[in-house]
Parts: sequence; C-alpha cells; structure tokens
Amino acid sequence: MRQEEQYKQDQWYEQDKRYMREAIRQAKKAAAVGDVPIGCVIEYQGKIIGRGYNRRMADKTVLAHAEIIAIRKACKKLGDWRLEDCTMYVTLEPCPMCAGAIVQARIPTVVIGCMNPKAGCAGSVLDMLHEEGFNHQVDTRIGVLEDECSGMLSDFFRSLRKKKRISPTLG
Repeated sequence: MRQEEQYKQDQWYEQDKRYMREAIRQAKKAAAVGDVPIGCVIEYQGKIIGRGYNRRMADKTVLAHAEIIAIRKACKKLGDWRLEDCTMYVTLEPCPMCAGAIVQARIPTVVIGCMNPKAGCAGSVLDMLHEEGFNHQVDTRIGVLEDECSGMLSDFFRSLRKKKRISPTLG
C-alpha cells in the first residue's frame, strides 16, 4: 500500500481534514483583505488555541505570516513559549522564518495542505523541520486537502496577474 493511501486510512486523517478546513477558513480571510491566502490553526487537546492568516500587505510587515500570528496567540493562551503538545495545521508549506519559529516553539507536528516549491522549508527548498543538527525535529503530514489549498493560491495569483494586465500600475 502506498504511503498516501495508508495515511488516508490512518486515525489522524479525518481529524487533520477537520482542522485543515479551519485553516482554509483563515486563508479565505487573508484573501478578503487582499493578502496571499494562507491560513493556520494550532490545536491543543482537541481545541484550537491559535488562529492566523497572512496579513503582510494589510499590516505592512514581513512578520505577519499566518504561522507567526497563530504561534503568538497559542503561546499567549498557554502562557508559555513552548508549544510541545500542539499540532499546527497550515495551508501552505512554511517559509524559512516560519519553519524556524516552529522549531523554536517545539511544535511536535505540522500538517501541511500543499507544498511550496519556491520557498518551502519542510522539504521543498530546504528541510528545516527535519534538520538533525537542531535540538528539535518536527513530524509532518503533507497533502491534507491539497487540491483546495493549492487551488486557493492558484486562483489568487491568477486574479492578481489579470488585474496587473488590466492596470499595469498596480502592485
């Protein structure tokens, strides 16, 4: 049995889909404010304790990534910088900054909707989440609701390119 088929029969798959749907809802909030539709939730003991969506354009800061916002909220909720018993669900493979924050926060598991071949650091460009030299490595489950996650991004960038063709002064 292929690894993907095995995962779909695994106990985690239905739970992963449920939380990824919430991350997708967060991503849609990003799109609504004109940002790249990336969403993230952090689960602890069956409850979402951190939510975030991409707000780089809205907040005018490179630090406003979905994962960073969700980590900040989860840490505040738990009263600790360590998120050792949490699971992160994110619609797009984390970038170097977010992968570093995940490792630093000691998040044990990250569930990823779709991979990012241009900037991903969970295996696409680099693999910071599994770097043996770090004092923490992360278990990953990849491809949960992948078509929906990648479709949102494709639609967003297609729309952006269309707007730029109509009005070249945008952006």
